[in-house]
Amino acid sequence: MAALAGLPEMGPARLRVLLASLGAAAAWKAVSSGRLPPEVSEVIGPRVESVSTTWVEAAHRRPPGVVMDDLIEAGVVVAGRGAALYPPALTDDPEPPEVLFSIGRPVVQNHGPAVAIVGTRRCTRYGTEVAVELGRGLAEAGVVVVSGLASGIDAASHSGVLAVDGGSPPVAVVATGLDVVYPARNRSLWHRVAEAGQILSEAPLGVGPARWRFPARNRIIAALADVLVVVESHLEGGSMYTVAAALERDRPVMVVPGSIRSPASEGTNRLLADGAAPVCGLADVLCALDLVGSGSVDPDKDMTRRPSGCDPADLDVLEALGWEPTTLDGLATRTRLAPVQLGSAVGRLQRAGLVAEEHGFLQRCAGQEVP
Repeated sequence: MAALAGLPEMGPARLRVLLASLGAAAAWKAVSSGRLPPEVSEVIGPRVESVSTTWVEAAHRRPPGVVMDDLIEAGVVVAGRGAALYPPALTDDPEPPEVLFSIGRPVVQNHGPAVAIVGTRRCTRYGTEVAVELGRGLAEAGVVVVSGLASGIDAASHSGVLAVDGGSPPVAVVATGLDVVYPARNRSLWHRVAEAGQILSEAPLGVGPARWRFPARNRIIAALADVLVVVESHLEGGSMYTVAAALERDRPVMVVPGSIRSPASEGTNRLLADGAAPVCGLADVLCALDLVGSGSVDPDKDMTRRPSGCDPADLDVLEALGWEPTTLDGLATRTRLAPVQLGSAVGRLQRAGLVAEEHGFLQRCAGQEVP
């Protein structure tokens, strides 16, 4: 099955039809000889002759024994649909992957509740902080956090999970082969997730990023989760594919509200307007999982750390800043402080990790490190 999945231009739909028609062993014989059944030819379409020739050549170059040796050397576990290591949540899925590749611990085979946290790569500091806080809080409560290891919200949520000692392990679903780290800047996080939890992929070794693979990956993220949480999303993007996949699978969709002035929250605020449940704190997600009252978490716990040890006048400046980014001039208008006084207060708040400046705008921070 792994050898079939690794053939050039072998997407999930073609593999599904091929295995349903012939089974793995007979399918390999048909592919390597160029004698494809009519139903497979129909799925391939007008390019069937070209694709068939490519498959014959690839099958002779890389027979199943060679493919399996490479997987063993890379430490990759293969699970076909119906196998013991195949995730139970995907068994009856409308579009189940026929084969999954994984590294790390077998978390998804025997985990408890799971929450998928998704959002835009182009997130704000607010979105990053909320994703970190949710990831950390859910891990502390014994909930597995599933995400896609993309930049932005995905990476932030798993950074929060990894900050917890003894919490639930992270699970990532990626759109490339498990030997192709994408994006490259997440290499360190990728290895940390693999060491602490599990990374899954429908793509065989050596497969790089392709546009169509990300929406396909997102259906797996949605299927593995009991609840989907969207932290920040533009009106269009990968998060919306995951939302659609979750709704198709009757998974609850929850949304973190954002500023009506922020493009990064246009999509999430639209989901709220359409009836999605809001996430105003960790307890909202735990309630959706029926975990509040189980003793696993304090439902009144605030995810945001309260500032302490600051001068009361500085806290007044922080209160005037609020959670909406503004310029120094705008903050001066709100506080009516002299430039020297305001500059000193802002400097102290920045050193305390409570305020950050990005692109000329001051933004309030939750008070903890973010990736």
